[in-house]
Amino acid sequence: MIEIEGVDPMMIANNLKPNYVTHPGEVIKDELEYLKIPQKRFAEQIGLSASLVNQVLKGKRPVNTEFALLTEAAIDIPADLLLRMQARYDRWKTEQKPGFMEKLKNVKKFAAVL
Repeated sequence: MIEIEGVDPMMIANNLKPNYVTHPGEVIKDELEYLKIPQKRFAEQIGLSASLVNQVLKGKRPVNTEFALLTEAAIDIPADLLLRMQARYDRWKTEQKPGFMEKLKNVKKFAAVL
């Protein structure tokens, strides 16, 4: 965290944290809509069940490496981008869990004395 004397650390751009992070499934869903490709057809194209694809597009399941690579091959969204988005989303979700940030602070305090 960047600190500047007399400035609230949360008002410095590099310290800002988003209130909401986009699940990569939303990006895939938007691209499919733009390309006018129905979810069912996309699922058939990549060889996965329509149910699984729907769950990913709704953000109820994560985008894993296989799904990302299949998506890249089908509609040219880079797999690396989707996987980075998923990692960012997973981190954000974890940080939203009640009590987690306090637990993290306690671990950092312990690590500092080592």
